[in-house]
Amino acid sequence: MRIFRDLGWFFKQEKSRYILGVALLIVVALLDIFPPYVVRLVVDGIEQGNVTPAFLLQWLSLMGAAGIAMYILRYIWRILLFGAAFRLGKQLRGDLYMHYTRMSPRFFNVRRTGDLMAHATNDVQAVRVTAAEGVLTLVDSLVLGGLVILSMAIFISWKLTLIALIPMPFMAYAISRYGNMMHERFLKAQAAFSKINDKAQENISGIRVVKAFGQEEAEKQSFDQLSQGVVEKNIAVARVDALFGPTISLIVGVSFFLAVAFGAGYVIGGEMTIGQLTQFTIYLGQLIWPMLAFGFLTNVVQRGRASNDRIRSLLNVKPDIADRKGAVQHPATGAIQFDIDQFTYPGAVRPALEAIQATVSQGGTLGLVGKTGSGKTTLFRLLLREYEATNGSVSIGGIPVEGYTLSALRAKIGYVPQDHFLFSATIRENIAFGKPNATQEEIERVTRLVQVHEDILRFKDGYDTVVGEKGVTLSGGQKQRISIARALLLDPEILILDDSLSAVDAKTEELILKALREERAGKTTLIAAHRLSGVEHADEILVLKDGTVRERGTHQQLLNNEDWYARMHHQQQLKSLIEKGGVADGNEAVARLSSTSS
Repeated sequence: MRIFRDLGWFFKQEKSRYILGVALLIVVALLDIFPPYVVRLVVDGIEQGNVTPAFLLQWLSLMGAAGIAMYILRYIWRILLFGAAFRLGKQLRGDLYMHYTRMSPRFFNVRRTGDLMAHATNDVQAVRVTAAEGVLTLVDSLVLGGLVILSMAIFISWKLTLIALIPMPFMAYAISRYGNMMHERFLKAQAAFSKINDKAQENISGIRVVKAFGQEEAEKQSFDQLSQGVVEKNIAVARVDALFGPTISLIVGVSFFLAVAFGAGYVIGGEMTIGQLTQFTIYLGQLIWPMLAFGFLTNVVQRGRASNDRIRSLLNVKPDIADRKGAVQHPATGAIQFDIDQFTYPGAVRPALEAIQATVSQGGTLGLVGKTGSGKTTLFRLLLREYEATNGSVSIGGIPVEGYTLSALRAKIGYVPQDHFLFSATIRENIAFGKPNATQEEIERVTRLVQVHEDILRFKDGYDTVVGEKGVTLSGGQKQRISIARALLLDPEILILDDSLSAVDAKTEELILKALREERAGKTTLIAAHRLSGVEHADEILVLKDGTVRERGTHQQLLNNEDWYARMHHQQQLKSLIEKGGVADGNEAVARLSSTSS
């Protein structure tokens, strides 16, 4: 019964409801033992020949009143207990959601989405059932069972009661053994459910890739194997669950046999009346539910305990990125300073960044270029404090980012990541995500800046178009521009664009960058890009390779160096000239480029 101790915090929180609900359960149990007593009086009255219509009317009326009272009280305690349990489910889901929002990317790197969803659905449901039906069956089995046994022993025959209860220790042993088996098997069943949840989530999210590679049948077979595993583990649980009813029925049946066999002897010997034996057998029949309830309680408790352990183990994971004591609460502003000796991702062998020193003055622009995996996004993650620079520091306004609260640090930062995520909502709602009270004029102003306003108007429902999960109905360029508009709507002091224009054409990129320069005058901007045209206007450009700075300077300085940046700029200009100029071949493009440069 450790689960009830673990949920003690909630029972204290809802103590008034639980106290009243349990009190009503006890009253119902007291009323439940009344009808067998009436049956005894009627049977003995018939045997003695003194039953009259008035006698029957009196006792039957009392039985009817007791039945109506039980009906009303059972309705009330169900509202109290089950209503409280639903609040527990809501609170646990809220706790899990808030916990997820506080965790760093490292947490989600080692835990799969389907498993986290299983915790918030199946596991919460199992704990909720324990807080409702578990409490119900615990009180009902103990109170009703105890009252019935006391009534049998005190008002009828203590000797016959002891004889009828002889098989009960065997039931206690069997239920305890079944309970341990249930706990072990239910843990495995929940783990299997998490795996199949993961698989379903992955396949639904990646259905286009599955279809593009023609792997529908292979994925179906893989899913079938996981599904079969879930079925087998749940059948293993069901096998144990199925043992409770027959075991209890068998033991209660033996109790009935002993009660009737010895009770008949007591009636013949004059120690009991027929009415008392009838009352005793009815009481014994009433013991079937407490015994079944006790078995059901063991089942519910073991499921709830297993799920609660899974939830608690998840909630006990401490965020590795959290507010520090005495952290600054005002929004982060000022010059940005990177001074990183070395940074290595948790579990990685090679450093992601080494010897990075850079300063971005307030209102300045920093450009980051380099091959994929060179460390551009990592630098932004350290600035956002998604990870902590353990060997070095990143500061804003002379204060290390660790010195700000997370809300203060991110309050004035607009971040447009490489992976553009849009919610399954309207375009308007996606753009206004960070500023829900934004007016239509404000929204349209930022969409015009990023050259997506006309695209939106082409949709049948315009800004009220639902984009589908992850923006599936939009092109890559449209998703990127809507993501930028979402960040610009906040008018952030610091704007981070992480390769955010890779899916738009060169002409559109040029228009967007021009609008951004005008819009962002006097505000700090950090831009990572593969197309060098995206950083040409930056006050300083860092060329990263394998996590280190290989070149730095303005656009013109880097061209004069005739190193990687100059070579890449030359190649991209050739490509652009071929695409835009309609030239016949690369040689003609080189000739045109040379004449233009000279």
